[in-house]
Amino acid sequence: QVQLVESGGGMVQAGDSLRLSCAASGRAFSNYAMGWFRQAPGKEREFVAGISRSGSSLYYADSVKGRFTISRDNAKNTLYLQMNSLKPEDTAVYYCAGTFTFYRETYYSDGPTYTAWGQGTQVTVSS
Repeated sequence: QVQLVESGGGMVQAGDSLRLSCAASGRAFSNYAMGWFRQAPGKEREFVAGISRSGSSLYYADSVKGRFTISRDNAKNTLYLQMNSLKPEDTAVYYCAGTFTFYRETYYSDGPTYTAWGQGTQVTVSS
């Protein structure tokens, strides 16, 4: 199983940008479809963005479409989430997740599909 460690969270003001990173180790990162999820206080975990093994197929939640960009560097075993035009409602703990797949262009938005999870990184956006 791949091990995942997020970094890059912090406290910013509305309209600012942040880039989250997720470093993977333990297994072939390129064999895993990856995703970002978030959980705000008192709310259920929600899907943010997904990316296929190749990095060519992407999928976003409507709430972040046009503001967030998911990407990956398989040579560096790292997943990224570029977050622009941040809003207070983006405040949450952000988690990266991975799942092994034989399919190079498949992405997943369903949390239970993912078998590996990071510990999370806090993002706080003030108004």
